[in-house]
Amino acid sequence: MKKLAIIGASCLQEPLIQKAKSMGLETHVFAWAANDVGEKSADYFYPISITEKDEILVKCREIGIDGICTIASDLAVITVNYVANKLGLVGNSLQSTYVSTNKHAMRECFYANNNPAPKSYLVQSMNDLQEKDLSYPIIVKPVDRSGSRGITRLENNQGLASAIEYASEQSFAKQALVEEFVDGVEYSVECISWQGEHTFLALTRKYTTGAPHFIETGHLQPANVASDVLEQVKRITFHALDSLQIKNGASHTELKITVDGQIMIIEIGARMGGDFIGSNLVEMSSGIDFVKAVIHVALGQPPDLNAKISGGGGGGC
Repeated sequence: MKKLAIIGASCLQEPLIQKAKSMGLETHVFAWAANDVGEKSADYFYPISITEKDEILVKCREIGIDGICTIASDLAVITVNYVANKLGLVGNSLQSTYVSTNKHAMRECFYANNNPAPKSYLVQSMNDLQEKDLSYPIIVKPVDRSGSRGITRLENNQGLASAIEYASEQSFAKQALVEEFVDGVEYSVECISWQGEHTFLALTRKYTTGAPHFIETGHLQPANVASDVLEQVKRITFHALDSLQIKNGASHTELKITVDGQIMIIEIGARMGGDFIGSNLVEMSSGIDFVKAVIHVALGQPPDLNAKISGGGGGGC
């Protein structure tokens, strides 16, 4: 029986655990003990924080795992790829891991490779914005968090200092980004990659609470966009994935389409989207078992993409 290590035990990881077990895999789950559902559903649970990558590496080597993965967690991706690289398993490079989990490094990578992205500055205080060319409205957010944590929109510099402090407090690195706000409709692109080849799975229209904190409230998949727009979205997304050196596994690209049709990449995670976008909606809208595909890649197998893909939102406005 093949052994799969899973980083994280929350309800977001439960579809991954259950899918692996249904595939006849032995599940080894790592997370800080918090009475989460995955602690009970896993074949084996280890109360080790997902940030303790060296301790997890030792245990995975002892177990003799055949693959390692996670879904819906940027923080867990760091440990997944660290262990995969050390054990010669399938994952993404450590450089790719860095630029896909640190939003400032991601922005720098986008700029260097001509990917469309908003102007952004790394800050720790108001002093870091002196003599910067910044147009309002702006978004202030942590440099290394996901799930809308620590985000504030501002129409002017009133409240900027407290917004930077708020974002920095939410950041693991205690740093924030100040970015020009892109006004447009928000979407996410779900993809699976295998050995550098990217497959588009679905386009999701996202609904949020709006300013100031943009908490996601709903998702529509497949999103209804014109077929030529969808092709442009795919092309821009694949180029950005190449820029970040994301070669294997799931990816969740957040972007906006402005009123004049400009596509701007907000950020990319080298993992599934949360809120059950990847674990549930993709299969419902496309016929592709996204979770199973993630497991196949982690085990060094090409993902099963034989189910009919619905087109992910093409068909015109």
